[in-house]
Amino acid sequence: MHRGLWEGLYRVAKVPEWAAVADGTGARHFLALVEDWCGDAVNTIPVVARWVESLPGFDLRLLRRDEHPAVMDRYLTNGARAIPIVIALDAAFRELGHWGPRPRELQEWVMANRTAMPADQRYREVRRWYAVDRGHSTIREIMQAAKLATPVP
Repeated sequence: MHRGLWEGLYRVAKVPEWAAVADGTGARHFLALVEDWCGDAVNTIPVVARWVESLPGFDLRLLRRDEHPAVMDRYLTNGARAIPIVIALDAAFRELGHWGPRPRELQEWVMANRTAMPADQRYREVRRWYAVDRGHSTIREIMQAAKLATPVP
């Protein structure tokens, strides 16, 4: 149902130069718990996909949250099945860390404003934040979860 939005964001997603990973870092695997209706997933996962594709030895697999409840239940956010969640694994598929459901700065703002403004207005502000950030915060935080060097851009 939301395929066009995902594809549109994927087409315009650009990987920042600072997100390159040095050769010899070792492979990384990423699992992302998503659903196509999730606004946060559609604003983050296309740029994550572009970033992962740009790195030799890295791969990304998408898991539908509702089809994998046992996995989802290991990564609850304040007791909720909030998505997206990106799980970083090393070359031997050992977990290094995880990220989600939003970049820290945005998550703090959403939590602080969840009752202060109507949901539609809050959603517009979230979309605006994602448009300005262009996925940079998400990539930086996932790099940290994956134990990758994160240069300051």
